[in-house]
Amino acid sequence: MKQILVTGGAGFLGSNLIKLLINDKNHHIICVDNLQTGSKENIYKFLKKPNFTFIMHDITFPLYLEIDEIYNLACPASPIHYQMNPAQTTKTCVLGTINMLELAKKTGARILHASTSEIYGDPLQHPQTEDYWGNVNPLGIRACYDEGKRCAETLCMDYQRQYGVKTDIVRIFNTYGPMMAENDGRVISNFINQALNNKDITIYGDGKQTRSFCYVRDLVRGLIKIMNFNRSGINTPLNIGNPREFNILELADLIIELAESDSKIKFEKLPEDDPTQRKPDISLIKKTIGWTPYVQLEDGLQKTINYFKGYDVH
Repeated sequence: MKQILVTGGAGFLGSNLIKLLINDKNHHIICVDNLQTGSKENIYKFLKKPNFTFIMHDITFPLYLEIDEIYNLACPASPIHYQMNPAQTTKTCVLGTINMLELAKKTGARILHASTSEIYGDPLQHPQTEDYWGNVNPLGIRACYDEGKRCAETLCMDYQRQYGVKTDIVRIFNTYGPMMAENDGRVISNFINQALNNKDITIYGDGKQTRSFCYVRDLVRGLIKIMNFNRSGINTPLNIGNPREFNILELADLIIELAESDSKIKFEKLPEDDPTQRKPDISLIKKTIGWTPYVQLEDGLQKTINYFKGYDVH
């Protein structure tokens, strides 16, 4: 039986990934999470399954297990959470990644590391390709996450070159869908909660800044496909996300329409270092593993709205 470790497994991405992985009876899933931002509610349905184990653990401390594959997803991913304890965020990115790479080195496991589009900062290149080095403020309030993730990528490549660790790096762009936390501070969850309660939709800045949104099921299918692509790992980071671009005002209007809400839009000051554009170039991942997203934003948003309404969404 293949032993698969998912760090951050009680979080949004981790729980959606486990939901797909656990269906294979030849997989034993070990979910590790310190529940800083993850929730046991996300994994409650897995707890009685014989091929699932939950370990409450902070990956800034070493972990000793026999493992075949590691999905390293552990880290607060929304500004409201990673800025709450910035030193701990950097430790999770750096020390946590070192500990997972050491585990992969000792066991011979393949490790897929979840990086982020935030490593591009406020990009001067649009759309963003993997060979773009980014435009990041190393001293700003977002640097704990942005620079932490950049350092984690460096570690992955160094462990691959120096020790032969089989590493994959995925740069994840904005993702949404079921099992998002209501209070995670991400734009889609914020807008949906405000719309369902007929509260004003809060837009920071003028709403002309752009984002590209990938439905979570598309994304986790991509992660699994990367992990299973070949035995030696992929030697370059891969962007993963939906390249269809929307500005934030368009997103707010669409959510108000789909939620049949009476909400109005109000504008607030744009936070420091908030990117003005975000759109992945996914040519490389298409060429490398043949992955492309297929869920349209309108369909994915309706599923996510239904989830926040309390409906069972598959």
